Amino acid sequence: VVAPGTGICLQNRGALFSLNPGHANALAPHKRPYHTIIPAMATKNGKLFMSFGVMGGFMQPQGHVQTAINILDFDMDPQQALNAPRYCYHEGYKTGIESGLSDKTYADLRSRGHDLAVTGDFIGFGGGQIIMVDQQSGALLGGSDPRKDGCAVGY
Repeated sequence: VVAPGTGICLQNRGALFSLNPGHANALAPHKRPYHTIIPAMATKNGKLFMSFGVMGGFMQPQGHVQTAINILDFDMDPQQALNAPRYCYHEGYKTGIESGLSDKTYADLRSRGHDLAVTGDFIGFGGGQIIMVDQQSGALLGGSDPRKDGCAVGY
């Protein structure tokens, strides 16, 4: 909904503000609410590198960062980045994590005090799409998450 004559879009995602002045997300000037609308575009050397986003409520920003790390730090292509197992931090050391990692990895995390809840494949860990631009050829590479219906489309 756009307020007539203003160009200001109205939405209900601001509902996550708190009226408690001591709260980290207190309603105050120059603050933005925590919300789950986070599509992104990344550049590399001043050129578009990828557009991407992960859906999934409070898992969304975590999945968003995890897929970006998979591409930037682990040199995965878009589909590999989306297929990789994800984890979801809850509170304290409670962490939901997908199956698909090695037993050694789960044991190492538990030895560091993490309370892991290992789930079956692709349950409750968001879903996303990525379109990456090959910096040499300009070709578009896409990936779509197997956790949800969807597709990556570029032209």
